[in-house]
Amino acid sequence: MPSDVTVGADGTVVGSIDPTESADRYIIADISVDGAWLSMRADEAPTLPSMR
Repeated sequence: MPSDVTVGADGTVVGSIDPTESADRYIIADISVDGAWLSMRADEAPTLPSMR
């Protein structure tokens, strides 16, 4: 099955909270690949225990 996911050689993934005027945003990015990031409202981001 083809995939449209790009994985960098280093696969360096980081997360951050970005405060904005309207709401805090949770951003996750693979910094080894240009444009490989996503963001969502921080209060809607999944918690670590829910991902286990």
